[in-house]
Parts: sequence; C-alpha cells; structure tokens
Amino acid sequence: MLSLLLTAAMAAATTAPTWQNGLDWHGVHAGISRDAQGSYTLAWPYGQRVIAAQPLRTDTASALFDGLFAMAQDDLALDSVGAIRDGAFDHGQPIPCQCFVTGLKWPYVWTRDLSYAIDLGLWRFDPTRSRNGLKFKLSDVRVPSAPQGLYAMQDTGSGGSWPISTDRVVWFLGARHLLSDKAFAEDVDKALGATLAQDRQYAFDAAFGLYRGETSFLDWREQSYPAWTADEVTFIAQSYALSTNVLHYQALQLAARLADDRHDSKTSAGYRSQADALKAAINAHFWRADRGMYMSYLGGDGTPYDTYDLLGISLAITSGVADGERARQALANYPTWPAGSPVIWPERSDQPIYHNRAIWPFVSAYALRAARMTEQPARIAHEIESVMRGAALYGSNTENYELLTQGQHVDEDKLSGPVVNSPRQLWSVAAYLAVVTEGVFGLGEDGRVEPKLPTSLVPMLFGQRTSITLKLRDRSITLQLPTKYAGNLLVADRSSTLGTVTTVTLKAVQVKDVPLRTDAPLYAPLAPAAPLVRADGDGWRITVDGKVQLYLNGQLQGSIDGSGRLAQQPGLACIDATRVDAHGIESLHSPATCVGAVTKVAGHWPRRWTAPATGDYRVSLDYANDHGPINTGITAAVKMLTVRCDGSDEQHLPIVMPHSVRIQPSTWGRFTARAGAACRFDLDDGFNMSYLAHFAHYTGGSGGSDGPLNQADVHDLLIAPLATGHGAP
Repeated sequence: MLSLLLTAAMAAATTAPTWQNGLDWHGVHAGISRDAQGSYTLAWPYGQRVIAAQPLRTDTASALFDGLFAMAQDDLALDSVGAIRDGAFDHGQPIPCQCFVTGLKWPYVWTRDLSYAIDLGLWRFDPTRSRNGLKFKLSDVRVPSAPQGLYAMQDTGSGGSWPISTDRVVWFLGARHLLSDKAFAEDVDKALGATLAQDRQYAFDAAFGLYRGETSFLDWREQSYPAWTADEVTFIAQSYALSTNVLHYQALQLAARLADDRHDSKTSAGYRSQADALKAAINAHFWRADRGMYMSYLGGDGTPYDTYDLLGISLAITSGVADGERARQALANYPTWPAGSPVIWPERSDQPIYHNRAIWPFVSAYALRAARMTEQPARIAHEIESVMRGAALYGSNTENYELLTQGQHVDEDKLSGPVVNSPRQLWSVAAYLAVVTEGVFGLGEDGRVEPKLPTSLVPMLFGQRTSITLKLRDRSITLQLPTKYAGNLLVADRSSTLGTVTTVTLKAVQVKDVPLRTDAPLYAPLAPAAPLVRADGDGWRITVDGKVQLYLNGQLQGSIDGSGRLAQQPGLACIDATRVDAHGIESLHSPATCVGAVTKVAGHWPRRWTAPATGDYRVSLDYANDHGPINTGITAAVKMLTVRCDGSDEQHLPIVMPHSVRIQPSTWGRFTARAGAACRFDLDDGFNMSYLAHFAHYTGGSGGSDGPLNQADVHDLLIAPLATGHGAP
C-alpha cells in the first residue's frame, strides 16, 4: 500500500526532481556513485571528483543528495587552515590563524563572508575555528586620542571602507551562536557596545531613524547602484540600505539580550527601544506597497529606488522585521528563474554578470530560511534544488552562477561573467550544509527538529523508502513518512528521543502557497542623464532626454517628455529623473541637479556664517581625498562638524569624505539656525578604520602599516537652506 501511495505522490509531483544518481541540466549530465567504503565519485563532462567518506552523513534515497553533503564537508576541510594570506596584508606573507579561509581564490578571512557562513551553520560544525576567525576580525584602537574600545572591523571597501560600508555589524550575526565560551562572550559584549555606539554616532540619521551605508555584500557599486556611482560613492555613504539596517536591528536585539543576561535592565531597555524604533522605521520607509516588497536602498533624501535584493528581504523576514502578511508577500513577490533566485532584481543590461544576473548559494540559503518561516513549499523546494544543482554541476560549492543558465561563466563580450568565481567558497559551503540540516531535516539553532519539507521532494529524498536519516557527531535525526498523506508540506506530527537518536514522524498539511513568480521582466530600463535645469521666471525649466519621471527632493512630481517646468520654491531643489518601461519597471535614478542659493564659506577653521532666515540648512564640504582608489582602502575621511549658532544648542554632524577622483561635495548634514544668528563651524577629528590596531598589517594602501590616516583636502564649506520636507521623512 505504501508503495502505491508513494508512486501516486511521485506522479503528482510532475516537476519534482528524481535526482537519485545524478541530474541533467541544459544538455549536461552530472552523475554520482557510491562505493562500499562510503566514498562518492561525482562526474560531469569536464571533470570528476572523488569524495572520501566523511564523519557526518545522510542516508536517503538520493546518492546525489548524500554525496553532495559529503562534498560540502570535504570543501569545509579544505577551507580549514593554520594560516591565511592576502596580498594587501603583511605583503602577502602567511598570518597564523586556525580558522576558515573564504575560498580557494580568497585565502583570507573577511568579516561578512565568515559571519554569514557561521550564521548559516558553521558554528555547529567547527565552533573553535568559527570563534578564531571572528576574533581575528576584532580590533582595539591604535590612536591614543581616539575613543578606545573593541570593535568589529569593516574590511577594505568602497571609497575607503566604513562608514560608506556599514555592514560590519554582521559580525554579531555569527557571534551570537558561540556565546557558550565565557571569554568570547565577554569580547562579544564589549565589541557590541563599542560598535553600536560608534555607528550611532557616525552612521545613524535621527530624522529617518535609519542607519546610512551600503547594501550588505552587494559592494560592487555599478552592479546594483546607479552607474554614476562608479566614481562617486558619496551617494552611497548618504543612502540607506535595507540589509544593513536589518543587521543593525539584529545587533541591537542581541545587545538587549546580553544586557538582560547581566541583569542590566536599564541598558537592555535602551537597546530594545532603539531596536523597536528601527523596525518601525524600516517598515515605514522601505516597504513599497505597489510591488509588495521592501526596496533594497533609498537615497539620502529618502528617494525611493525601484530595486530589490533577496538577501535584504530574507533577512527582514528571518529577523522578524517583516512579519505577518508583509513577510509572506515580500518573498512571494520576489521573482525566480528556473535555475534559481537572483540576488538582485531587476537586472542591469549594461553590467557584466557578478551580483548582476546571478545566483549566490548563500543568499539562496537565506531565502530558504525565509521560505520555511513563511511556509512557502514551492520556494523551499526551489532554493534546495538550486543549491544542489550548482554544486553537482561543478563539483564544488562555488561562489556564484549566471542566472539564466546556472553557468559558471557565460561569454557575452563585456557582459561576460560571473566576473569572479571561486570553488569551495565558504558561505556557499555553509549554504549546502544549511540545505541539509535546516532545509530538509529541520534542525534549529536550539536543537529542536521542526521539518517543513515540501512533498514535491519526496520522490528524490525517499524514493521507495519510508525514512531518511541525518547522522551528526552528537546525535542522529530520522524523518519517517506517514503511511498516508495528502498535502504540500510535511511537518512534524510526533517525535521521540532515545539517547542521541531523535525520530520524527511526519504528517502532511496543505498550506496556502503561491506559485513561484516567473513572469517578471529580466532588466530595468537604463537610467537617463541628469536633467538640465535653468531659471524660467518664477520657476525652473527642466530639459531631459525623452519621457521620464521627475523627482524633486526625493518626491515624485510626475512625467515629462523632453521638457517641463517646476515652480520655484524656497530652499535647495535637487531634481533627478528615471525611465519607466512598458512593464512599469522604473530605472535607477539619474544624477541629481541641485539649484538654489548655496553659500560658500572659505578660510581657516573655525569658519563663520550668519543665518539669513530661521529654518533648516544643509551643510557639506567641497573636498578631495586621493588616499586610495574608489573601490577599496581604509581611509575614507570621517570628521565631526560642530555647529554653534546663537540661540541654539550645539549641533554635531558627521561628515564623510570618501576616496575621490576629483573635488566633490562630501556627505551632508542638517542643522537649524534662527534668523540673524551668528554660527561658528569647527571641523573635529572623527574615526575611520585606519585607527584600528589590526590595520597595522594592511600593506595594500594608505593608512595601514605606514600609520593611521584620516585626512582629506578640504575646500569650501557649502551651506544651503533646505526646502520644507527636503531630506525628511
């Protein structure tokens, strides 16, 4: 009878893979075999890999599933080293570290790669190496005059690193799993307090209630930000990213929890209040009702960008920032293709394949986690199959794949890619381990077993069997099929534990699922050029190329075709444009053209200015910072502008001056002044990553072994009155 039921289930799941001994994809066959000693041989047209028996194993009907689990363990062993190296640190010489390297082509430890990989489950497989790697990414301060403390490090990156990129708080996403070690837990607590305080000072915008900075992991600017940010990263430093704000939310939640553990109720309440306010701000500003998704990032004045990323949405769901119907919608509305789910959408038709038009297994694993939370069987199966297929086709857990073919490289001239790829990429290894432990067997962080297994995967995993088993070092988990079932999701009916053996009998339930979204257009239209703006009586004459949508100070004004007119208003007017295609997809924004009275204040510090009227003002600096290239380094100049105006409290505005290729404006801050008030401006020292002791090992550019550096060539102070609503929620 059971055989007949299983046969019926297989027939019903007409699109389900039957990947017992291999798979076929785009004319390529990858096959696997197992010998009596428990070794596997994975073969495909261009290669073969023999995988020795591993200490942990799965026992299912699919030799492919079982063998790929063995391969992930073998990849992890190859990534487990006694020394690391990178050409930009210690002149490429080995640095002792009993930890994980990032991948075959990346034999170093990077904060975000390691932290995401640990969060996806490496803490369970090797807690000692996980802690060692995380400790390597902590640092104290080498500048005596700067605030001392223990900080999570932002790696080298866009415009000179932090605070253009501010996702270093991902460190705590990994660290939260490893607090059983008392000494490590104390370091986590210290670093959490110092890092959050510093980000609150330099990256938090009280007007929006959000943290500024780049999207997490999507750090090749032209791939996901407007093309003009290739040599202009100040926009990114001023902007707000969904993923990075969610990471700050999670860090604040952890800080509250650790304060509770210390019985420090006042501190805990403070962190929890900040977390609650941040959650509300994320939902208020990033949710786009017409798309049913959270936007990937916003401009510094709140300009909405019609662009989305799967990691940010998945983190919003798994963190609890998105809950209820929004969580379900956000994932259901995110598009998929047969090979898997892209890390950004829509894609860029003028950019090569890397983050653009690509699948990244570690992001797929977070989407799988989100799909389990929202009980979307089709998405659960889709992400499991995508991660499995990629690993099988290329004999390793590689970094990324092209979206349409799941290829490792697609030749399209200047658009060819993925541009960079690496075998046994650590977070891709973690992704496969997560597919097995979480995605199929339902093993949670707390050790509970809560499977949510799509019935469409029964033919592959169970075949004619009644049970499948995961054997870990300290326990084993067996999932048993019910004798009869109908539904789309298998969940726990009852479970029992005898010693180290947990047996879960499954039951099928029918949950409300939605089909995968497969109807989305692939590309967004290209962004237009910046609008030309000139005075026209009591208004502005706007000239653009073709039909565009016009934005003024972050607010949509409507469409114009070729030219149009806007009424003048008091204060600064910043105007940009987008194109909309036949599908209703909006391009990224053009550069902004800002018009209105701007006062330039030159001279030595302090600089002085008298407010012509009562109101809010925007202030920035013209500067040049040639201490490193646009794409890397640790010498973004970070200062604190102190504003003292008669009749007003002292105001402190962080100013960021990223690496630049020309004189350009810095990030801007907002201050208030009364009519006739005399204002004094002082530029005080801030903090950048070169101040951390760890970066004494940095030999790839300025601010490292040659000493800390936090300077820029500062020119005029720029002051402009802000229009009502400019840069405000």
